[in-house]
Amino acid sequence: MTDRSRIRIRGSALSCADVVRVAHRSASVELDEDALLRAGKAHLLAAESGTKRAVYGRTTGVGANRHTVVDPLTADRHGLRLLDSHAGGTGPLLPDDAVRGAMVIRLNQLAAAGSGVHPRLLEALETALRVGALPAVHSMGAIGTGDLTALSEIALTLAGRRRWAAGSLDPVAISPGDALAFISSNAVTLAESVLAWHDTRRLLHASHVVAALSFCALGGSVEAYAERVHAARPHPGSVRCASEMRRLLGAERAPAGRRLQDPFGLRAFPQVQGPVLDAADSLERILTVDLNAAAENPLIDVGTEDVYHHGQFSTAYLALSLDHLRAALHHVAELSAARLSDLVEPDLTGLPPFLADGPAGSSGIMILEYVAHNALAQLRHTAAPVTLGTAVISRGLEDHASFSTQAARSTAVAAGAYRTVLAGELLGAVRALRMAETQLPDAPVREAFELATKTLPLTREDHPLTEEITQAEGLLDGLADL
Repeated sequence: MTDRSRIRIRGSALSCADVVRVAHRSASVELDEDALLRAGKAHLLAAESGTKRAVYGRTTGVGANRHTVVDPLTADRHGLRLLDSHAGGTGPLLPDDAVRGAMVIRLNQLAAAGSGVHPRLLEALETALRVGALPAVHSMGAIGTGDLTALSEIALTLAGRRRWAAGSLDPVAISPGDALAFISSNAVTLAESVLAWHDTRRLLHASHVVAALSFCALGGSVEAYAERVHAARPHPGSVRCASEMRRLLGAERAPAGRRLQDPFGLRAFPQVQGPVLDAADSLERILTVDLNAAAENPLIDVGTEDVYHHGQFSTAYLALSLDHLRAALHHVAELSAARLSDLVEPDLTGLPPFLADGPAGSSGIMILEYVAHNALAQLRHTAAPVTLGTAVISRGLEDHASFSTQAARSTAVAAGAYRTVLAGELLGAVRALRMAETQLPDAPVREAFELATKTLPLTREDHPLTEEITQAEGLLDGLADL
């Protein structure tokens, strides 16, 4: 749903949360006048510099054509030729939220005034976001060194040379020097990364709640989350996780645990959850830098009135951070699957095997373990680091690629798989608590249980669980807010 709030675009201070709000249409944007003036100054400086020296992509070709000087007689068509030749994307179209996210990120980057594009391109992006006009953007064509195909498609759509997927604007003129200046960015990859980060972080919030429900169903010992324990080895993420578990469980009123030592799924939860919380925080910091970066090559610097050629298109920071997040996420998903196995074990719950409640031989929720491990296998596959590969292209000139685009998409798939794993644990924990008629403490975990029981049915006899898995997956977003 939409609201009337607006995010002011200044070329600085854009947050990941801001991008999510625009991408999900819960906020619109307003371009800052000072940012527009700065962009205008950079545009004039870029045009002037091109009359005095070689400027990559403006007075020359690109890639291995960097030393080829553009023929002055055809210079007025250079920009459109560059866009036409680079708009070679293929594959499925990107989802609308990713396109909106890319547009607001690119607008903010251009507002940082390092590209030299004509200000009318900033105004066009702002207008498109405001009226809901969306280009059709193909998903395949980037390897982490600039989203050249996708941004070329956006630029050509603004210029009236490609169809709009939704809405439309009057065509905008593309100056000869605007083409590379517009497409020299990883804005699309950043948008996909932000959305994957957001989904993952929400699931991590929910996972504390689900683990707390399992803790109560299994009669865990809150000793493992004691403040003194984690102060003795104060990794930020594990300290935060333990604190959150104490809050959710009302630790000061928690009963003694059933066992001297709980299974790892409960006892080592903060130590395994902590690294992924830290990884998500680290990714957010890296994304925030790049959302607000004037990283175009070349950089048109108004402060020094000079042009700088560089390698800021590299996204190694982003790719490595995404790889780290997925590897850490796999560990917490393994623990969730382990807790589900604990929940179907009579020796740990005092309940029938597989939480069955019917005639002898009933299977209960046995199949949930299969579903969870299917999803876990998918997550494990996506956790493989994309940064172990590279590419050598453009006649050997461009001899490194981070594949951050692929890392972002693998992270989105990993988040979806984790959602399924976590939903399986949630179903098991809620069913166990209902069957045992467990009295929960007066703490947020009781609120979570009440929310879950309003959504999830209790069908005691064996039955298909497909619909309940879907319901549990949807319930996780509500639990994330507790």
